[in-house]
Amino acid sequence: MSTVRKTRISPQEYLALERKATNKSEYYKGEVFAFAGASEPHNLIVSNVLTLFNLQLKTKPCKVYPSDMRVKVSETGLYTYPDVTVVCGEVEVEDEHLDTLLNPTVIVEVLSPSTEKDDRIVKFAHYRRLPSVNTYVLIAQDSLRLEQYVRLEDGRWVLSEYSDLEVTADIQSINCKLPLKDVYHKVVFAN
Repeated sequence: MSTVRKTRISPQEYLALERKATNKSEYYKGEVFAFAGASEPHNLIVSNVLTLFNLQLKTKPCKVYPSDMRVKVSETGLYTYPDVTVVCGEVEVEDEHLDTLLNPTVIVEVLSPSTEKDDRIVKFAHYRRLPSVNTYVLIAQDSLRLEQYVRLEDGRWVLSEYSDLEVTADIQSINCKLPLKDVYHKVVFAN
């Protein structure tokens, strides 16, 4: 999250500005943070994951959202745009605008050099505060690596790592599979 301005605004002011803006921004504790554009590998991975989830969840009571759907962590006040969000069951939104989710089940972030620290540490700390989130997936865009964090019934999080094109990440909370060969379909890593 790179700072756009230091003037503090309220969540209501942020939402009013954001709903009129042409570019997305995140919000936390009165500050607005602009989004940078994403690379081709990032966009391909996001598109591939959206496709995989949509195909597998077609007949299930789950909805898959791209990065244009905002998520609010009510307990901390963070407003953010995960790369992919899945909600199973009834969707809870903040207000009548239907553009801010409150109860994601699975959150996927594609890592880039400029966002990896935030996605891995800062945002994950916020996402863990959402009782509805039971799976957090991090996918590298510059190497073959998928990490899946799963919340156990006792509240602990368990990490599974995948780094082989021939393996499949099993997203048990939504009964989906993410074969790495499909997650990374058409992605070419820079040398």
